[in-house]
Amino acid sequence: MSRIAAFFDVDGTITREGLISELFRKMVRYELIDESKWHDEVKPAFTNWNRRVGDYDHYLQKMVDIYLDTVKNTEAYLISHIAQKVIEQTYERVYTYTRDRLKWHRQQGHRVIAISGSPMELVREMAKKYEMDDFKGTVYEIGSDGTYSGVIRPMWDAKNKRQAILEMAEKHNLVLDDSYAYGDTSGDISMLDLVGKPFAINPTRELIRKIMDHETLRQKMTIIVERKDVTYKLDIDCLDLI
Repeated sequence: MSRIAAFFDVDGTITREGLISELFRKMVRYELIDESKWHDEVKPAFTNWNRRVGDYDHYLQKMVDIYLDTVKNTEAYLISHIAQKVIEQTYERVYTYTRDRLKWHRQQGHRVIAISGSPMELVREMAKKYEMDDFKGTVYEIGSDGTYSGVIRPMWDAKNKRQAILEMAEKHNLVLDDSYAYGDTSGDISMLDLVGKPFAINPTRELIRKIMDHETLRQKMTIIVERKDVTYKLDIDCLDLI
């Protein structure tokens, strides 16, 4: 097996929408989450972000906090079932560029690995759909009684993604200098930095700024922006943030 890997963030890199957002909405529909929590707590944060006057991380944190509070003491098989339904209905709503790159890496014999901040249940189902070799996601721990304990091991920040990449490199005997990584937010910066061929996919302003401030990463970075049916490859040295 190849010692080259392609590491993919999922939300916003492969999928056009956040998987946890879809999971949250479905849990509201199934009445696991009270609809008032969406209207009173999450929707205002989403509206601000959608109008580009708020922060995506704030919107995400609102959902994560409510999700964690909801699943505590919930039987794990229920969440696994809902996660499976979410992926069945949304897995094709992906960016053309990363979908094609997933296919290309498999054709090259590279190991394809998902590293995502979404709950492990979602990442596992996504990995199955796209025939990935391995994956890591945020773990909501399950107790001996089969319910969630309330303990969480996150995978959305740079520190934990860095550790995940190093563990995968050791597990699969990978050469990181020859490997690829694809991400879209500042939480992916360590993942992009560790490999020889990093790609920023529709990057956030914060990620672009971090790349610009990181001379080594800046020199090897490829920036891809996909809008409608057109994909653009941008030169970071020509970018002028407004």
